[in-house]
Amino acid sequence: MQALDTLLARLFTLHPQQIELSLGRMRRLLDAMGSPEKHLPPVIHVAGTNGKGSTVAFLRAILEAAGKRVHVYTSPHLVRFHERIRLGAPGGGRLVGDAELLEALRFCETVNKGQPITFFESTTATAFHLFAKHSADYLLLEVGLGGRLDATNVVENPRMTIITPVSIDHQEFLGETLEKIAGEKAGILKQGVPAVIGPQQPQALAVIERDAARLHAPLIRSGQEYGVREEHGHLIFEDERGLLDLPLPRLPGRHQHHNAAQAIAALRWLDADLPFEAIGRGMVQVEWPARLQNLAKGLLVSLAPEGAELWLDGGHNAEGGQVLGQAMADFEEKMPRPLVLICGSLASKDTVAFLSAFKGLAQEVLAVPVLSERHARPTSEVAAAAQSAGLSAAACESVSSALRFLAVRDWRVPPRILICGSLYLAGEVLALNGPSPI
Repeated sequence: MQALDTLLARLFTLHPQQIELSLGRMRRLLDAMGSPEKHLPPVIHVAGTNGKGSTVAFLRAILEAAGKRVHVYTSPHLVRFHERIRLGAPGGGRLVGDAELLEALRFCETVNKGQPITFFESTTATAFHLFAKHSADYLLLEVGLGGRLDATNVVENPRMTIITPVSIDHQEFLGETLEKIAGEKAGILKQGVPAVIGPQQPQALAVIERDAARLHAPLIRSGQEYGVREEHGHLIFEDERGLLDLPLPRLPGRHQHHNAAQAIAALRWLDADLPFEAIGRGMVQVEWPARLQNLAKGLLVSLAPEGAELWLDGGHNAEGGQVLGQAMADFEEKMPRPLVLICGSLASKDTVAFLSAFKGLAQEVLAVPVLSERHARPTSEVAAAAQSAGLSAAACESVSSALRFLAVRDWRVPPRILICGSLYLAGEVLALNGPSPI
C-alpha cells in the first residue's frame, strides 16, 4: 500500500535523530490524542536485553489458549511494519490491517502538527490509539529500548511488569556498565506492581531488587520464587502454588525454557484460575519467527547444500551468542553435523563478543552484508571479527551467494547452517525466503 509506506517514511523525518530517549514528546502527543494510554486493557509490560519477544510470544500463546483476547505490541518488525501491532480477537488475534493502520497514523500525524517526534514515539502512540479503540483482556507491551525513558513507559499502572535477562547492549543509550543498563531496564517497575524477574547476573539483580524495594513492588524471581528445569523430556515449572509437568516448548533452545517460565510465573500470579491445559497448549502452539527458527522450505532452502539444516536467529549481542552457542552444542550432541555461520552485524554491536561463543563449534563464518540498515558493519569487518574470535572466515556478497558457495562443496555429512547476527538480517532472510512471518 503506497500511501502507507509513504506516511511511514515521512514519520522518520520529524526528528533529526532516529533514537532520542525521552518521555516529554510522547506525553505531549498522547495528551493531544485524548490520552489513549489511560484507556488500555490491563497491561503486562516487558523489558530486558534478551528474550523479551519470546516471553511475549509465550504470554500470548497461553492467554489465547485460555480464550483471552490479547493485544500485542512488539518491535522491531522483520518484514512488514504491521507485525508490531496485533489486535486481540476471539479465537486468536490478527495483525492490524492496512486501512485501519493508515487511518490511525494519519490521525497521529495530524494531531502532532509537524512537531519533533521520533518514529518509534509516533508509531507507539498510534498503537495505543488502536489498542484503546478495541477491547481486549490484556495488552502485552514490549519495551523498545531500555525502559525508564522508553516511549512505552508512559503507562502508569500496568498490571504486571517483567524484566528478562539484562546484559551489555545499546551502551550508547543506556550506559557502559551492567549496573547502569539494569537501572534503565528497572525503570518500568511501578509502585506496588508485581514484577517477574528472569535469570540475572548478580550486579543486575542487585539494582533491580534495590529499585523494587523502594517502590514496594513484589518480586517473583527466577531461582527464588519460581524455578524451571527439563526432566525426562518435560518442562518442570515450580512456584509457591506447586509444580507443573508440561511439554517442552515448541521454540528450541534451553534459553526458551526460561522465557516460557517467565510467562508462566507472571500469569500464575495474575490469574489463580488459569487452566493448566492452557499453559500446556501454549507451550506447543507458541510461534515467534527468527528465534532459532528452522527454515524447512523456501527459496533459500533450495540454494543450500542438499540435506542441510538451515536455522535463522536474530541474536546479536554477547549473551545472545552464548545461548545460541549452547543451542548449537546441544544440537551437535544429539546429531553431529559441521556447523557454518552466515553472519551479518551492525556497526554498533560487539561482533567479536557475539561470535566468540562459537569457537570450537563452528567450522567457519561467512560474513554477509545487512542491506536494510545503513549502519551495518562491512563484511570485511565481520570476517575480521570472526578471525579475532578464533574462527575461520570469508566474506560473501549476500546470503544467497553464501549458500551457493556452500552448496558446491562435497559434504560427507550435510552441514548445519545458522544465519545470525542481526534482526535486520533475519528480516531480509524471511522476506527473501517467503512467506511473511505470522
